[in-house]
Amino acid sequence: MKKIFFLIPVAIAVSLATNAQNRHLIRFKDKQSPVYSLAAPSAYLSEKSILRRARQNIPVDSTDLPVNPYYLNSIAGIPGVTILSVSKWLNQALVEIPDDDALNKIMELPFVVRQTVRPIKTRTSGAGSPDKKFDEPRDSLQPRSATNKPPSRTRATGIADDAAHYGASYDQIRIHEGEYLHNLGFRGEGISIAILDAGFSGYLTNPAFERTRAQNRIKGEYDFVNNEYSVNEDHSHGLHCFSTMAADIPGVMVGSAPQADFYLYRTENVLSESIAEEQFWASAAEKADSVGADMISSSLGYVSFDDPSLNHSYAQRDGNTALITNAADLAAKKGMIVMAACGNSGTSSTESKYVMCPADGDSVVTVGAVDAAGLIAGFSSWGPNGAGLLKPNIVSMGRAASYITVSGTPGTGNGTSLATPNIAGLIACLWQAFREFSNMEIKEAVEKSADKYNNPDDRYGYGIPNFRVAYTLLQQKREARAQGILKDKWIKAFPLPVKKDFTVLLKAPSSGNANIQIIDLSGRIWQSLKIQTLENNFYHIPMSIPASAAGMYYLRYNDGKNKATLELPKF
Repeated sequence: MKKIFFLIPVAIAVSLATNAQNRHLIRFKDKQSPVYSLAAPSAYLSEKSILRRARQNIPVDSTDLPVNPYYLNSIAGIPGVTILSVSKWLNQALVEIPDDDALNKIMELPFVVRQTVRPIKTRTSGAGSPDKKFDEPRDSLQPRSATNKPPSRTRATGIADDAAHYGASYDQIRIHEGEYLHNLGFRGEGISIAILDAGFSGYLTNPAFERTRAQNRIKGEYDFVNNEYSVNEDHSHGLHCFSTMAADIPGVMVGSAPQADFYLYRTENVLSESIAEEQFWASAAEKADSVGADMISSSLGYVSFDDPSLNHSYAQRDGNTALITNAADLAAKKGMIVMAACGNSGTSSTESKYVMCPADGDSVVTVGAVDAAGLIAGFSSWGPNGAGLLKPNIVSMGRAASYITVSGTPGTGNGTSLATPNIAGLIACLWQAFREFSNMEIKEAVEKSADKYNNPDDRYGYGIPNFRVAYTLLQQKREARAQGILKDKWIKAFPLPVKKDFTVLLKAPSSGNANIQIIDLSGRIWQSLKIQTLENNFYHIPMSIPASAAGMYYLRYNDGKNKATLELPKF
């Protein structure tokens, strides 16, 4: 019988934006715990999260283990202390304390790393805007050279060839030939995207998300700033970013991944700027991992804080220093694709013009902004990162880009904030088409498809990705792998024996409609699906048998001209 352990009720309490004094980050020495173990990850990771790791051969490790509940309860038991946020990956907690006496009691605890206790100062009033996200940057466009023009686009035929279908979003889809994926039927279905932002004001009633809501594709929401289960009443910036992917009103605006699943997480407090928000971001990224999200899209960035002593210098934006950057790289290590806006400070004459955090992360897909003609927007922050690593990785349309307003109508704005979710949605569609590939293989294909891949620079990175090209690159890679596995066969199931999930690899012997079934010894059909095939094309088909159902099963294939039966031993 599964045991559930609860922290004492005060372990995580509500954090009010106006009550930001005496906050400290507390790091713990270890994760020794009688409650959690690497041998039983289902106690702290969802089945989807575990499967994502298994699909990419990523082991569960010590960073996955929750923070020792005894440590948290001991701190929360000190009078007046409130735990605001916990990060298991970084093994630390953000706490609010009433006075120095309480702080001293925390530092005397044997499991606390005393030298890492950090004060977090924030202002208690005023208003701000995360990463100046919806400011209208006053900039001049930076022209491309004559040898660096956007590639010509030969659009696919179908509904996406008609600008009337996409409405306001047509240019930002077309610039990547994203309609090619949509016309193939890849619109993000089955891919989960966590959006980490400042709030999603009015998303519950906004008509742009009517289909998303009706199909129950908003899988969860949480406010990590105030520790509450609602993000509908907060800042509108996340709503705008959400709409570039999820809007689905043909003729008005259709987003880049209109059939994806979404998690909406608030991590940014626009009333202040502090390291606390990086901690909230880390907690949200961990939540995204644990529920099984495939991707993170975040149009947030940090350099300067209310306490200037905590600012991230350019040298510190090296991919390995900032709290939020380390969390972002860990998210990628868990098999997620992490998208981050590079920032809107490209016109600055100081070191603030360079990419922000977590956009400096080694494994992060950092996104800059261009206009519909493919020209870099002057406000788009520069690379490289503080260690000389190429940044941004890619660019997307972020100048005069379209989004859905709080009133439910299309609007136009500037910012890498809009470029990031736009291309994140298209990457989700690509991953839907090639689920067998890892996050880093998808990232590599997207970069290789870009128009400056052979001549990258510090403004465009690898340039503007083309998703017809990316699809072709991955299809070629799939075929090469398939030929190595199939050898002289045209259908094969692996791995065998089956545990639960397995793959059917097919080189279609003819074109048409094929039926694939899993049956048991009695003839009972456990799973059945139909696929359209083209002769000699390769197909990578995920299937499954319930984990509890041991025995011998069979896979039957029939396309009207060709038949095959494979044994599927399951123990």
